[in-house]
Amino acid sequence: MPRPYVTLSVATSIDGYIDDTSPSRLLLSNADDFDRVDQVRADSDAILIGAGTMRADNPRLLVNSEERRAAREAAGKPAYPLKVTVTKTGDLERELKFWHHGGEKVAYTTDAAEDKLRERLKGLADVVSTGEELDFGALLDDLGERGIERLMVEGGGQIHTAFLSQDLVDEIHLAVAPLVVGQADAPRFLHPADYPWASTRRMTLAEARPIGDVVFMRYLPKQESRA
Repeated sequence: MPRPYVTLSVATSIDGYIDDTSPSRLLLSNADDFDRVDQVRADSDAILIGAGTMRADNPRLLVNSEERRAAREAAGKPAYPLKVTVTKTGDLERELKFWHHGGEKVAYTTDAAEDKLRERLKGLADVVSTGEELDFGALLDDLGERGIERLMVEGGGQIHTAFLSQDLVDEIHLAVAPLVVGQADAPRFLHPADYPWASTRRMTLAEARPIGDVVFMRYLPKQESRA
């Protein structure tokens, strides 16, 4: 089965941070941009976040619009996309909101953590090991076998870095907020890694537009700009 088309979705500050170091989540998007994200979720077959994002933000990760959920069902799809997470250690608690809202869930992990996670999430999620290490290619292969055609990856930084450094991203949705974080310990969009292109290679910019005070840009990382 073909792998899903992967869209990496992120909102950052002007200086590339996805949050600050305060206990509360930094809201980077505005209401109109959150609505855009909700539409992208509704257009996706699965949505993925990493374990760190689950622990830090405890999101429900839903399509919030009733109209969009109804449109999915009218098209013969479940009301909510499949919810996906990735954890190397298996240290995810049953009480997290992720497991108790929306439709089906799947957690990808390692051989060492599989049994522990399967016991911990019994009745809440399907648990799949990708081998001795987290294998994002194997994850995409498994999602393809499940009939997932479009995967939306919502972070955090380690997950974004893994997908992009392994050349697994077809499209990047980047919303830049008019904020500067400037905190060295705050989480960033991307981490240092061996990315599969020279630093001088320019991606194709497919779209750029303001959404209120946020600038939305859509990049195609597998296509080189001819500009």
